[in-house]
Amino acid sequence: MNQTERFYKIDQMISDGRLVTFPQLMEALEVSRATLCRDLDYMRSRLNAPIVYDRLAGGYRFEKAQPQVGGQYELPGLWFSSNEIHALLTMQHLLANLDPGGILTPHIQPLMARLNALLGTAENTAEEIRRRVLVVGVGQRQLDLEHFERVGSALLRRKRLFITYLSKSKAEVTEREVSPQRLVHYRENWYLDAWCHLREGLRNFAVDSIQRVEVLEKPAKEVSKRSVEEVLGPGYGIFTGTRVQWATLAFTTVRARWVASEHWHPKQKGQFDAAGRYLLKLPYADHRELIMDILKYGSDVEVLEPESLRELVREEHVRAANRYPSSGIASPREVD
Repeated sequence: MNQTERFYKIDQMISDGRLVTFPQLMEALEVSRATLCRDLDYMRSRLNAPIVYDRLAGGYRFEKAQPQVGGQYELPGLWFSSNEIHALLTMQHLLANLDPGGILTPHIQPLMARLNALLGTAENTAEEIRRRVLVVGVGQRQLDLEHFERVGSALLRRKRLFITYLSKSKAEVTEREVSPQRLVHYRENWYLDAWCHLREGLRNFAVDSIQRVEVLEKPAKEVSKRSVEEVLGPGYGIFTGTRVQWATLAFTTVRARWVASEHWHPKQKGQFDAAGRYLLKLPYADHRELIMDILKYGSDVEVLEPESLRELVREEHVRAANRYPSSGIASPREVD
């Protein structure tokens, strides 16, 4: 542990209200006699720690009745252990790579600067972590989230928003007054779950599709967490819907080992059958995103039920085969 951590350990041991001997401190801190002497002297002279050695009892304690000379005793601002600091810096590095827009980076820069200072001369400095840890974002979209901060501010202040929104699926621009309920980061994008006063219902909006936003000085409509979960949380993926169905997918033995450890939905159920296939059952309210993920596995997955989803996947395979006849995409018969 570094010096600051040792200060906190010494403070903790003595603050327990009992005498602590010199050998006990050496053993707990795993330092030499000379290092411990320097630490105790630094705490007394520089940090104004009221540490005294009780000769009769043979140990160290805090002198509560001793008049304070100079500044008040205060330990330096250590928030985390060295392992926690390295973990946070690694997370910051991951965030910087996974979030090219740097939405959150400016807000955590002061914390990162302090963590860098706390690292001192540690072996794995922040620069070393950034140099050694590489994050490759495959299929990542470049997002323009210029309105993220304003949306977040309205969300926390519980204010309504007036937005101009582009629906990419319909190529349609609408103006909405919404009451933000929560922000969701999902598959490299941010979504706003909100009560839409135009549609009189809960909707989710991709933040990068918000073209203009104005924070209104009107209180946001509050929707209970349970209601939000019932409308926006039951089905697979980010798309919403009130009519939930259950899909059963069968993955070949080749893919079963990977899929068995994947998390598709909080309420998913999975098991291996006698043939070694992995049967995955999960709820969905909108088939669009589920079909995209099913198609990723090609002939290594079969939709067992419902028949409506099975037919939709078959039709999508036919369209793909007709669009790219020489691509080698499996025919519906082969998929079955």
